[in-house]
Amino acid sequence: MTPRRKTRNNDEALSAFIAAKAEIDVILDRLKALSDDHFAFDPDAINWGAVGSLNTVAADLRKITDFLFGEGEHAS
Repeated sequence: MTPRRKTRNNDEALSAFIAAKAEIDVILDRLKALSDDHFAFDPDAINWGAVGSLNTVAADLRKITDFLFGEGEHAS
């Protein structure tokens, strides 16, 4: 592989990485806004179903953070 080809591949990878990061940033902003609004749950109508739903979301987010930080099942 010539250095020029490698540079192009690296440039393409960097562009794809930046695009993926931008998508994640949008998702995180939306999640933060929804969290600030109590995930659109009416505080007066909270029941165990709402707790279960939120615990499912927390478990899914924990899987993501465990992967990214090398924790939980991804710990070395």
